[in-house]
Amino acid sequence: MGDTSQLIQQISIYALPVLLAITLHEAAHAYAAKRFGDATAYMLGRMTLNPLKHIDPVGTVLLPLLSLMMGGVLFGWAKPVPVNFGALRNPRVGMRWVAAAGPLANFVMAVMWVLLLKLAIMMNNSYSEPLALMSKAGININVMLMVLNLLPLLPLDGGRIVESLLPPGLAYKYSRLEPYGMWILIALIFTGALMPLLNPLRQLVYHLLSLFF
Repeated sequence: MGDTSQLIQQISIYALPVLLAITLHEAAHAYAAKRFGDATAYMLGRMTLNPLKHIDPVGTVLLPLLSLMMGGVLFGWAKPVPVNFGALRNPRVGMRWVAAAGPLANFVMAVMWVLLLKLAIMMNNSYSEPLALMSKAGININVMLMVLNLLPLLPLDGGRIVESLLPPGLAYKYSRLEPYGMWILIALIFTGALMPLLNPLRQLVYHLLSLFF
């Protein structure tokens, strides 16, 4: 009974931050794609704050739930926003900004959760603790989602940014690694190598966020 109530409490704390983190991340990709010339995601209704349009049953619901139950690092994903990079007015520049839009959205959300945490501490009433717990969850989720997506692996956002910065010949060779990107990520997770790779950037982001607190 205790474990069940604790899980329900964890879900109540993490549900809103997780939904906001994935929804705004994907909506930011869709907005940037339309801004730089590709309306594919917009036409498919993905440039929206409706979380139902972005939820992946496994990556957004099942996997985060299992992560909470097992007490590990919260991990998951949303339905990727479809982008036709060839339709962008300047494909290389557009690809860079479309890819960067998601992590940037997560950083902005992390800043907002930091400000809400500060508000929770200042309020000092019955709402302070729930808001503080949710704010801390929002900070951690958005920082984690940001740094994970900045890994230089295709099809992650960091891989797209690297591809857009490489000379055309190297970019083409790099793009051919995309079918193996998720397998590499899975291998990093199961070998325990992922967090040591992410921690330096995580600490840097937390340091930047501390400037707002």
